[in-house]
Amino acid sequence: MTEEEAKNWLEEHFGVEAVARLEPIVAAVLAENARQNLIAPSTVDHIWERHVVDSAQLILLTDRDARSWLDIGTGAGFPGMIVAALCAMPVTMVEPRRRRADFLDSLSRALRFEHAQVRASKIETVEGQFDIISARAVASVDTLFVSASGAAHGGTRWVLPKGRAWSDELDVARRYWRGTFHVEQSVTSPEARIIVAQGVSRA
Repeated sequence: MTEEEAKNWLEEHFGVEAVARLEPIVAAVLAENARQNLIAPSTVDHIWERHVVDSAQLILLTDRDARSWLDIGTGAGFPGMIVAALCAMPVTMVEPRRRRADFLDSLSRALRFEHAQVRASKIETVEGQFDIISARAVASVDTLFVSASGAAHGGTRWVLPKGRAWSDELDVARRYWRGTFHVEQSVTSPEARIIVAQGVSRA
C-alpha cells in the first residue's frame, strides 16, 4: 500500500474529510519525532500506511453501540489519537512514559478533542470499565488480559493488532482465558493479524 493508496483507503472507509482530520496528527508526530523517538525511522516515509491506516482499521472491527474506548500504551498516538479523530465516543489513552503522555495531552488539547483524555500511568491504575480496549505493540495477549482485566466488563471487545507471532500468542491466551476469539487479516501487512476477543474471563 502506497501513501496515496493509504489516504484513499481512509477516505473510502471514513469519508472524504478523514485525511484532513488526520493530517494535523501526522504533522505533529513527525515534528515531535525529532525530539523523542516516537516512531521508527524506517516508518517515517510510510506513516500513513504503517501507523494511520494500521490504527484506523481497528475501528471497523468494533461494535457500533460502543460508548467508550481505552487504548493501552498509546505512545505516539496510535491508535488512540486516530480513534479520537475519527470517532465521537470518549477515548482514554494510557501512556506510562511521561514525555509521550505530555505530547499526547498537548496534541489532544490543540486539536480540541474534548472527548479524549490522556492518563500518564500504568493500565493497572486506571479506573472504570470500557466497551473497547486496544493495545498496539505493547504486550502479549495473555499479558494484556492480566494487566487490563479490571478495565473490562463482560461485553468488552478487545481489538489487538499483532505481527507474525500472532498465532503463538493466541494459543497461549486460549490456554488461560475463556471467551470468543476470532482473527482478522490486517490491511497493511500480509503477516499481520488483528485478534478480536469478547467475553474474556479466566479459564
